[in-house]
Amino acid sequence: MKVLLIIALLLTTSLSFGQKLKFKVTGQKDTTVFLVKYYGKGLYYADTAEMKNGVVEFNGSIQQPGILALLLPQQKYFEFIYTGEDVQIETQGPDYVTSMKVKKSEENILFYNYMNFLSVKRTDANKLSEEREKLKKEDANFKVITEKIDVISKEVVAYQKNLIATNSTKMVAKIIKMGMEVEIPEAPRNANGKMIDTLFAYHYYRDHFFDNVDLKDDRLVNTPIFHTKLETYLGKTMMVQHWDSIIKYAFIFCDRLDKKSKMFEYSVSWITSTFEKSNIMGMDKVFVMMGDRYYCSKNAEGKSHAHWVKEDKLKDLCDKVTTQKNLVMGVRPPNIALRDTTDVKWHDFYSLKSEYTIIYFWDPECGHCKKTTPKLEELYIKKFKDRNIEIFSVGKAVGDDFPKWKKFVKDNKLTFINVAVTETLYKAAIEDARQFVPKYTTIEALNYQTTYDIFSTPRIFVLDKDKKIIAKQLSISQLEDLMDKLQHKDDAPKLFPPDPEEDEHMTH
Repeated sequence: MKVLLIIALLLTTSLSFGQKLKFKVTGQKDTTVFLVKYYGKGLYYADTAEMKNGVVEFNGSIQQPGILALLLPQQKYFEFIYTGEDVQIETQGPDYVTSMKVKKSEENILFYNYMNFLSVKRTDANKLSEEREKLKKEDANFKVITEKIDVISKEVVAYQKNLIATNSTKMVAKIIKMGMEVEIPEAPRNANGKMIDTLFAYHYYRDHFFDNVDLKDDRLVNTPIFHTKLETYLGKTMMVQHWDSIIKYAFIFCDRLDKKSKMFEYSVSWITSTFEKSNIMGMDKVFVMMGDRYYCSKNAEGKSHAHWVKEDKLKDLCDKVTTQKNLVMGVRPPNIALRDTTDVKWHDFYSLKSEYTIIYFWDPECGHCKKTTPKLEELYIKKFKDRNIEIFSVGKAVGDDFPKWKKFVKDNKLTFINVAVTETLYKAAIEDARQFVPKYTTIEALNYQTTYDIFSTPRIFVLDKDKKIIAKQLSISQLEDLMDKLQHKDDAPKLFPPDPEEDEHMTH
């Protein structure tokens, strides 16, 4: 009995010290409400409670600091800042923010005073903008109204700067500062007054983009503002959408962060997963290089920097990275040396002296391949061959597929290079691969499906004269268009118009 009393006392004591999140919503019927939290831009359920007579209370001690929200029926919600202090807020609909009364919480008193100030100033500015829209630029009042709008903007900035200066350690100040634009100084000029760098403003803005973000404060990850900053930094409005540019600046940013912080975890995770899922050709290189640098490399303790990933998931990711590192843009992929339909003669693509080389993986039993392969032959005969573009085709020819592969090549009169791991080669290599490696081929070539990550067909890689990858996962129409552009023959008549079904299959 004593033990039970002690446990009950401990529970009561611990709960009494928990931070209370108490809300009163006047006029709200009794219902189930939710506490929701931000992690990046996403809103997630954090807790559930019953609201009675418009009042509900949550235990704040189990929540992480950041921006939270009370979610009411019909998906209505209002946000508040949580930093570990008690929060007591009263409001009523339909405009919860304007009706807000913060009874307890210094952070939220500052936050909602600021929100109401912004609301007033925004209303004033919108009214002036509406008046100005009715005028012509030559009208005298146009300039007067513009100056009034500028005054309002300056008042907002002054309010923000004062709040930040007088409450620098508070989270609300850090959130407001994070949303403010970096002030760009005048561009440096030479002795003659000429601008030294015509892109100075852009370069300064890019290099100082995170100056207003406290990168040592993990609480900011639990706000949508940090995510927006990160997304903007690597997005098309800010960054040239080229894989190498994104990799460069993603590395610069992530390397600034504490490797044990939530800021590092969120940034690395988001960048890696976003570009892994990208449908833009070549962006998988960002995923691969992020994975190699932050997931698959080891820290001083011999562990992955991605301390948040479980071992089995980490192994799968790093296996994928190891394969894909040889298949990204700008890399010279492993050579393939295999036999042609004679089952005697060997061919490899490194030996080709072509301006461009197309590596084509296919299966004689694959439905898409049966349509795509003859088109590729037509392109080769009518365009590519005379323009020093070679096609190196690797077919599936083990077991029953060997005669099917040979028959398809013959029936469709394929004149480009056709090689495969033939049935006899396959059996002999299984017995002892050393009779072929390294004299004729390599283990990577014999296992080309794994080496090139070929688990669906057809697949295309385009290589330049140095046999480096410059394009991949193209449909026939996209391949034709690309090669015409690369060789400055944009006006050449097109043999194959876009095929939506084929485009969808080949590029995914």
